[in-house]
Amino acid sequence: MANRDLELNSGMRCAKYMLLIVSFMFALTAILLIMVGTTIQTIFGDFSVFIDGHFTSPPALLIAIGFILIAVATLGAYGAVKESVMLINLYGVSLFLVFILEVAAAIAAFVMQTQVREMLMRTMTQALSDYESDNNVANAVDFMQSGLGCCGVVEPDDWREYYSYNKNGSHLEADDVVVPLSCCASLAENPNDNNDYNCLEPYEYGCFRKMNFIMSQSAMLIATGATTVAFVQLLGVLCAFMLAKTLRRNKSIREARRWQLQQSLGVLISGGKMGLPANSAMSGYQQLESNGEVGSHEPYTYTPQSPSVN
Repeated sequence: MANRDLELNSGMRCAKYMLLIVSFMFALTAILLIMVGTTIQTIFGDFSVFIDGHFTSPPALLIAIGFILIAVATLGAYGAVKESVMLINLYGVSLFLVFILEVAAAIAAFVMQTQVREMLMRTMTQALSDYESDNNVANAVDFMQSGLGCCGVVEPDDWREYYSYNKNGSHLEADDVVVPLSCCASLAENPNDNNDYNCLEPYEYGCFRKMNFIMSQSAMLIATGATTVAFVQLLGVLCAFMLAKTLRRNKSIREARRWQLQQSLGVLISGGKMGLPANSAMSGYQQLESNGEVGSHEPYTYTPQSPSVN
């Protein structure tokens, strides 16, 4: 009996510690998801002029999933410490709901990746057109060109159609194009005006290729990250339900053995008092004693009712 109880307690501890480890791993995964989502959200915020509004939904969803997963992991750890089958089952159901959210985030990111090229070509061309009429757009374009080391959409010559200096500059040669200062890799002061600068070496390539790479990789990172974590969590769901089943079985066995031990000792707990079972051999003596005090009766003489054989 002692060996069986030891094995049972060992199984309970193993299941509890396993669930604690799984919950801790999911908490670390949640922190990683929050970091990835925040980083991508920051990148999208820097280039918000060139990104449609719905493109910010997948990273925001990834951040929300991270916080939800931290709460679910805490629930699983608490359920493991308390050895509560109900909490562990709730933990498994919550993990499955988070799994559905992660699959949704992955699908949205994969769809977003297919739309990046068309969106950037449209928004970047529109930004060049609004460069001189909108200060916010001008700041965004300058930030993109100086930060990424590029000029125009596909090539610097894109500014020929949208920059007014190219339309009014009759002194320009056919191959010359005037570009904003943010397009220049190196600048030199204008000898005629100290507040003016001349572009000595503009960037050779447009910004579309680099922007497309950044946005596509961000979408791919969301999609692959959410998909990987989702399938790992699916294993966590199965593990949680299996551990809940193990805990429930071990608790049932432990209670059954406790009941058997009580039966073997002849102890029943009723109304907070302890007494012997009704079918015990000792109950007859207790009943006999309860009818009167021992020794208070006179001797009883047996008289046979049948006629004597003598």
